[in-house]
Amino acid sequence: MNQPLWGLDLGGTKIEGVILESIANPTPIVRTRVDTEAAKGYEHILGQIAKLVANMENQSGLKPRALGIGTPGVLDPTLQVMKNANTTVLNGKPLKKDLEKALGLKIELANDANCFALAETHWGIVHKSAPGARMVFGIIMGTGVGGGIVMDGKIWNGRHGIGGEWGHNFLDESGGPCYCGKTGCVETVISGPATERYYKSITGEQLKLKDIVARYNAGTDPAATKTVERLCDFFGKAVSVITNLLDPDVIVVGGGVGNIDALYSRGLRSLGEFIFNNRVEVPLLKPSLGDSAGVFGAAALFVG
Repeated sequence: MNQPLWGLDLGGTKIEGVILESIANPTPIVRTRVDTEAAKGYEHILGQIAKLVANMENQSGLKPRALGIGTPGVLDPTLQVMKNANTTVLNGKPLKKDLEKALGLKIELANDANCFALAETHWGIVHKSAPGARMVFGIIMGTGVGGGIVMDGKIWNGRHGIGGEWGHNFLDESGGPCYCGKTGCVETVISGPATERYYKSITGEQLKLKDIVARYNAGTDPAATKTVERLCDFFGKAVSVITNLLDPDVIVVGGGVGNIDALYSRGLRSLGEFIFNNRVEVPLLKPSLGDSAGVFGAAALFVG
């Protein structure tokens, strides 16, 4: 229980590593990074991971017993190869098996949304505001829309490894085609780029999301008001599906879109309209760990 926890966050441009004191004391002993250099291919990424682990060992004087890694995409539970990764050189590759062979360590992989949810559960806003929560749903709303499920302090990956992937539930035809091959996915309706596209569709003007929100807050742009209200209304509708299925104790909303205050008022009211209950008791919480959540969550993969 008091062993140091080792985690890596494998991103498209950088790989970050951390060693935490323990589950009870998540103070970093070492926190460092290397460039991913994904354009150089899969084998090069394996080499960069090995390089980072060696750097962490040298800086700390410690040796890992096991290593948790947050990844883009997921490991297919049946085929044991990566899928759905936007770092496309990883797809179809036996990343877990190759790393265990190269490093001589037990490896656990989880996607970034799962790591986010796990970190916020153990050390972040859930730990602070709802410490008794057994079921946590973590949302990342930004360029895409993802989610992760934590049950009794552990990630729930699911039979296909897609537990929590609410971003590719159907929401509304108006979202149009999704990169996944379907139409009207949650991600095509309430992600950051989707919200910007909607504003442009009714005004002809291309604005960044932060500028749309600023105009909404100022009350000076009816199109911005319509855009943000649409976002909140569809957010509540989309989250109602999660709430009806899982009935989580807490929902943590991260990512750039998650910073929009209206989600926690109008969005919450919308949830109340669609949920199969006469009131909403589940809290929608903003995360507290910032950009530490991914790598901290990876380190927590071997907790318990």
